[in-house]
Amino acid sequence: MKQQEVAVTVDSVVFCNANNEFKVLLIKRKNDPYGDQWALPGGYINESEDLETAAKRELEEETGLAVKTMEQVRAFGAPGRDPRGRTISIAFVSRIFCEEELKAGDDAGEASWVNVDDLPELAFDHAQIIDAAKNYL
Repeated sequence: MKQQEVAVTVDSVVFCNANNEFKVLLIKRKNDPYGDQWALPGGYINESEDLETAAKRELEEETGLAVKTMEQVRAFGAPGRDPRGRTISIAFVSRIFCEEELKAGDDAGEASWVNVDDLPELAFDHAQIIDAAKNYL
């Protein structure tokens, strides 16, 4: 039996309550797949990183936001969730209490706070990940 190549990634769901609005942090992807589409901050883990460290690193690289604590929500690994190949993503959630200033970087063309009740179409299975994070809280 042929061994399957599997990539491991992390995604960060960061919620804030600002001006009586419940918002989530999204990035607009620079690159394919899903170039110019909104997504959660995240990416591939480095070989020497633990999962939470990778999630915090990707979040800061793509948005300029550094968080102290994150909680692991669950893994997402449906076949076909990433057109680049078999990918399992570990989702993390954080809550902050104000809209921090964002600075898009790395693979992100933009970073923005978006009302969770008015989400745009999202890349990958990120709408499902946001729903799971809301339920987790």
